[in-house]
Amino acid sequence: MQSSNKTRRAFIKKTVSGTAALSLGGILPGFSAKSYASILGANERIKVAVMGVNSRGLALASNFALQKNCEVLYICDVDSRASDKAIATVEDLQKSRPKASPDFRKALEDKDLEALVVAAPDHWHAPAAILGCKAGKHVYLEKPCSHNPHEGELLMAATEKYKRVVQMGNQRRSWPNVAKAIQEVKGGIIGRPYFAKGWYTNNRASIGVGKEAPVPSWLNYDLWQGPAPRRPFKDNLLHYNWHWFWHWGTGEALNNGTHMIDLMRWGLGVEYPTRVSSAGGRYRYKDDWETPDTQVITLEFDNNTSIVWEGRSCNGRTVEDNSVGVEFYGETGSVVIESGNTYKVYDLQSKLVKDVKNDFVIDARDRMNPSQALDAIHIQNFFDGIRKGTALAAEIKGGHQSTLLCQLGNIALRSGETLNIDPSNGHIKNKGLMKKYWQRDYQSGWEPTV
Repeated sequence: MQSSNKTRRAFIKKTVSGTAALSLGGILPGFSAKSYASILGANERIKVAVMGVNSRGLALASNFALQKNCEVLYICDVDSRASDKAIATVEDLQKSRPKASPDFRKALEDKDLEALVVAAPDHWHAPAAILGCKAGKHVYLEKPCSHNPHEGELLMAATEKYKRVVQMGNQRRSWPNVAKAIQEVKGGIIGRPYFAKGWYTNNRASIGVGKEAPVPSWLNYDLWQGPAPRRPFKDNLLHYNWHWFWHWGTGEALNNGTHMIDLMRWGLGVEYPTRVSSAGGRYRYKDDWETPDTQVITLEFDNNTSIVWEGRSCNGRTVEDNSVGVEFYGETGSVVIESGNTYKVYDLQSKLVKDVKNDFVIDARDRMNPSQALDAIHIQNFFDGIRKGTALAAEIKGGHQSTLLCQLGNIALRSGETLNIDPSNGHIKNKGLMKKYWQRDYQSGWEPTV
């Protein structure tokens, strides 16, 4: 193996393991190798609870359980089926059984718990993270960091007030070649970058027209709704279709666009825009889906740059041969960041001048697939922020800024207005639109507060 690959292998082993390897002269009497490994370094492990484990949350729970400097203490889900599956999966990975805590607030009462991982539906993201901060826990928060702009501002305030480490799950910030591509853009490989476009494409099916139905026995629907004003249960809502209802979800722009808009904002070195417009709608099917299945968001900034994001939920035709990606355009060429840990550089004549492949090496003994290993770097950065005070790759101020750009795009679409924005804080200058769209109504008694 080449020395560079050896170096990368050493790096990933250190990263995903999180603790140095120990040489043992033997196993203590009465312990098997498996049980000894499970207690080794227990006092050093960061103990976490994972909230929301049906889909993305199950992947996160698995990845946290695979980290040798972590122990998943609690699985928190309002769906008992999802909870049982996650508990069994985590137990197999970390060789200790996490406890079921359907109400995550009960888990937060455990003084041994250090961090909360939030992967519940969008309407729960900021309220749960704020409660975690109030309870003295650090928070790993899946994107988007909030359901609406006001919640994002509350979350930033809570992070500061309670001095907690809060990392948003825009994991590409930690992928080595993606970070390298951004640094190349910033370093002038295409001259001054002045325009970026991002995209997401898929072939999602219709969700049909839902009917009111009895709440299933395996679901605590009241807790699932949480801070959202109560609505009857319908048979086409759970577990994924809530994304397409404004009451709980935020549409494709925040479901997947957040990742790409975050990279474009990072590469162009921008924060809040000066003007935002958006076009699109629910075009493909006639059903209960409320958010747009086809949308273009345009964001303009005061440094003479702009960002465009295109989302197509129901037509999977790729862009640049990728279903998801980002392209930066500059004075001397362009950079395409592809769907994986790869990127390409082109000159002004569209000639490929650099092609950076995924050379990330993992050790099979760590039981991770490539996606898990890449995301483990983001998790370990979160852990280093807790243990060492290391700067976060995706601190919550930047997470809020990227989330807000998507939210402003949705507000522009829903209002039918071009938004003029205060570039110092991202606020809409039209006070009427601020009042209508900046925050939501809450179920009485569930309002998030700092």
